[in-house]
Amino acid sequence: MSDTPARFAFVKAQWHADIVDRAYDGFAEGVPNEQVDVFDVPGAFEMPLKAQQLAKSGKYDAIICAAFVVDGGIYRHDFVAAAVVDGLMRVGLDTGVPVLSVSLTPHHYQETDHHNTIYRAHFVEKGREAARAALAITART
Repeated sequence: MSDTPARFAFVKAQWHADIVDRAYDGFAEGVPNEQVDVFDVPGAFEMPLKAQQLAKSGKYDAIICAAFVVDGGIYRHDFVAAAVVDGLMRVGLDTGVPVLSVSLTPHHYQETDHHNTIYRAHFVEKGREAARAALAITART
């Protein structure tokens, strides 16, 4: 049994950062900051490659990735969301390092104060859920 606490990488897409960053706020409620290294990437599409680099570094017990992929009026967001989640899953399967996704793709999002408030709160809760999952999956017995 190791006494060393688990190390986590938290990757945040900066597209809609005012919303996505709230996922880390929720995560930090359950995991001490000193156990987490935070990385920003431009958007969701860049997360799988960053997750792969971090997983291959051998420094992390789990990687958490957060992004907000919205429908901009075209169906491209569905392809981006699928590629991101598939890529993150592949990183975990290929490296053996758990990769958790807090990547949300709402069907109905408008850049209004009302929607932004709802999704900020939702990302905080999803961050809390990611913290519980990350701690459970890396529990040392």
